[in-house]
Amino acid sequence: MILFLSSIAPAVLIMLLIYQHDIKKEPLKMLLKAFFGGLLSIIIALAIVQPIDELTRFFPSGLLRSFFDAFCCAAMPEEFAKWIVFYWLIKKAKDFDQYYDGILYAIFISMGFALVENILYVMNNGMTVAIMRAILAVPGHMLFAVPMGYYLSLAKFKEGKDAAKYVKLSLAVPILLHGTYDFILMYADSKKEFNPILTAVLVLSFVVFDIYMWRLGIRKIKEHIANDLK
Repeated sequence: MILFLSSIAPAVLIMLLIYQHDIKKEPLKMLLKAFFGGLLSIIIALAIVQPIDELTRFFPSGLLRSFFDAFCCAAMPEEFAKWIVFYWLIKKAKDFDQYYDGILYAIFISMGFALVENILYVMNNGMTVAIMRAILAVPGHMLFAVPMGYYLSLAKFKEGKDAAKYVKLSLAVPILLHGTYDFILMYADSKKEFNPILTAVLVLSFVVFDIYMWRLGIRKIKEHIANDLK
């Protein structure tokens, strides 16, 4: 029971914290719609990745395999699945009427995805994995969602060429962040022989990139809150 609660707690805590910053509170039915849409996005992602996964035999190991797994088997299908759920359930909703709403709903969708993923990993691997994923993986999904919601809000409240540009960025930026994040971890894990210099470089790269994502996410959240206060 403790292990199960540990697997769901990070996503629930993130949703509560993000909700607290919403100036005009969103209705519960919309939040639940976004969250359960996130659960559904797992199925969409699995359907997309299944044929792609067959191509991994062309990348037996090393740098290219890590890149393929990170971007083609993880970042692209997962972020596209969340993005399509947002378009399907949220984009035209009447309650999507403020800039911060895009970030809020994107994070709730992402936490639906992350919660299921976290339960599967934690229940199979124990408390150590629960702690590591609470610090890294679940907040990572939140940080991928922030630019998605940020740019989808701009696309909703802008017109013409700018709107089209923001729609593209709403998918491209999360994929780039997610893929880079996973690539560093996967490449580090793929090294069978311990190389202290390479290990130090990869650890440092991950720390720097994680800090960058946090700063980017916080900046974009503050920007849309400020837009709603104008």
